[in-house]
Amino acid sequence: MDEKKVASLRRRESYIRHIDSSLLKKEINGNFTPTSDFKSLTEVDCILICVPTPLDRNREPDMRYVFNTTRVIAKYLRPGQLVVLESTTYPGTTDCDMRKILEADGMKAGRDFHLAFSPEREDPNNKNFGVRNIPKLVGGYTPTCLEAAKTLYETIVERVVPVSSPRVAEAAKLLENIYRSVNIALVNELKICFDRMGIDVWEVIEAAATKPFGFQAFYPGPGLGGHCIPIDPFYLTWKAREYEFNTRFIELAGEINTSMPDYVVSKVMEALNGQGKPVRGSRILILGLAYKANVDDDRESPSYRLMEKLEHLGAQVSYNDPYIPVVRLTREYAKYAGRKSAEISKDYDLILIATPHDEYRKVDFAALGVPVVDTRNVVKARGEWLHRA
Repeated sequence: MDEKKVASLRRRESYIRHIDSSLLKKEINGNFTPTSDFKSLTEVDCILICVPTPLDRNREPDMRYVFNTTRVIAKYLRPGQLVVLESTTYPGTTDCDMRKILEADGMKAGRDFHLAFSPEREDPNNKNFGVRNIPKLVGGYTPTCLEAAKTLYETIVERVVPVSSPRVAEAAKLLENIYRSVNIALVNELKICFDRMGIDVWEVIEAAATKPFGFQAFYPGPGLGGHCIPIDPFYLTWKAREYEFNTRFIELAGEINTSMPDYVVSKVMEALNGQGKPVRGSRILILGLAYKANVDDDRESPSYRLMEKLEHLGAQVSYNDPYIPVVRLTREYAKYAGRKSAEISKDYDLILIATPHDEYRKVDFAALGVPVVDTRNVVKARGEWLHRA
C-alpha cells in the first residue's frame, strides 16, 4: 500500500501528471475517503478491484495481487455487496478463481453477494475520451449480478455495454490489446523490411492511411511499453495451453515487438560507426523514458531496455524526459531509481529519440551537430546526421 498516494488523494491532489488536481477538487465530494484500512470494506456496498496483473520471469500471469486482494475482501465480505474485478486477466479469473476464494466461508455468488468483471479502458492523456464517455463493458456471474454492476456503472459512464458473462468481458479486453499488439508487430516488421529496401515506412503508412476504408494506421517504435500491450496478450497465451491450443499469432507478435530494442541498438551502432566511434565509451542521450508521448507513465517502457542494452555494450547512457525528472523505483529496473533527467545538448556522441513528446518536436536537432537516431518520426528535417530506426 502506498501511503503517499493515499495522503495525496485525501488532500484532493493528483499524483498522475495528466490528471489535474483541479479536476479532483471539482468532482470529488465529501463521500470520498481514501484509506489503506481494509476494515472499511464492511461500510461500502460496492468493491472495485484495480490491481496490477504483471507477468513473471517466465512470461506467465502473476496473479498474487488479484488473489491476495480477493482473500482480504473475503474476510470482510457481507451479504448484498457487489465485487467487481477491473484488472485485465485471463477468462475464468472472476467466475472461477475469485469466486472460489469469496465463497470459501459459505456465501454464494449470485445469491448472497454479486460478482462481475468490468475491464478498465483508458488512453492516458487522450483529450477526447475519458472515464465518462468510454463505453463500459460489464459481465456478471448471474443476471442479478449483471444488473447490480450495470446499475453502479450507469451512475458513472454514459454507456454501459452488458455482455453474457465475465469470461466474455475478460476475453473482449484481451482482444482489444491483442489487436494492437499484432498490428504494431506488423508495422515493426515492415519497418525493418522497408529499411533494407531504402523505403521510409512512415511515408508508406501515411500514404496507406489515405484509404478511407479497410485500413487503420498503426505506427512502429523501439518496442512496446505500458502495462497493457506488452503483457495482456500473454494472459490468453497462458490460458490457451489448458485447452491444448497454441496461440502462434500472439506469440509471434510478442517475439517481434520484444526484439525491437535490439534493432534500435543496431541502428545506434551504425550511426556511431559512421562517426568512427565505437559504442563502448560513447555518451548517449535517450529522449523519453515514458512509454507514451506526453505522459509520466514509464511502466514497461522500452527506454529501460535500450538503456540496459547500451550500457551492457559499454556506453555512458543518460536520459531526458520532461515528464519524469527522476526515475522512480520499479520492480524490474530498480537499479535506475534516482537517476535524474539530463539537459539536451551537444555534449553527447549520439541522441536516441525513444518517446515522441511534443517538446522534442520543437528542438533544432540539426543545430546540435550530434547524430540522431529517431525511432518515432519526430524529426522532420533531413540530413546525414539523422538516422531512422
